[in-house]
Amino acid sequence: MPRTSTRIIVAKTLLHAAALTPMAILATQVWEVYRTGNDALGADPVAEIEHRLGLWALRLLMATLAITPLRQLTGQPVLIRFRRMLGLYAFFYACVHFSAYLVLDLRGYWTQIFEEIAKRPYITVGFSAWLLLLPLAITSTTGWIRRLGRNWTRLHKLVYAAGVLAVLHFWWLVKSDIREPALYATILALLLGWRAWKWAVRTRSTSQRAATR
Repeated sequence: MPRTSTRIIVAKTLLHAAALTPMAILATQVWEVYRTGNDALGADPVAEIEHRLGLWALRLLMATLAITPLRQLTGQPVLIRFRRMLGLYAFFYACVHFSAYLVLDLRGYWTQIFEEIAKRPYITVGFSAWLLLLPLAITSTTGWIRRLGRNWTRLHKLVYAAGVLAVLHFWWLVKSDIREPALYATILALLLGWRAWKWAVRTRSTSQRAATR
């Protein structure tokens, strides 16, 4: 096996372990609270569970969006191999976050979800972010990339809107201290700003080449 392939396998294995570690820690603490009744999850365990799951979904989504700028800055195309994995883990945590809300907050009264979506703006934007990520996760396979062709790239630009909605969901959810959501809003602005700048540079370069022909 080539040395590069071995390094990629090791790196992906470590990334899998790192992405699953927050879930493993949370599951262990949930079990401890259930078994012993301790306060490992604070005074409001349900809110803590939902908060952590949502936060890791947002962090992994930001990491996914960071891959392209990092690749361009470092000149390491191999980084692209990790983007799909990070995106799927972001969707995984978003799904568990949403499921925790349905099971722990609504306690099985799932028909109320539509009333909650209509009544609470932070739930509206959070649910919208999840809906945008759903087709991206479904079409993340090599087969779908081949079937969609150029449309695959257009479809997956929805991740930018999902990122904006996810940050807005977090911002509206926080009642007082907005420093943490503001941090993620700043990170997202930088990541999207980089893409806008690169697009502007490419457009200008294309226009200049066309003008000199």
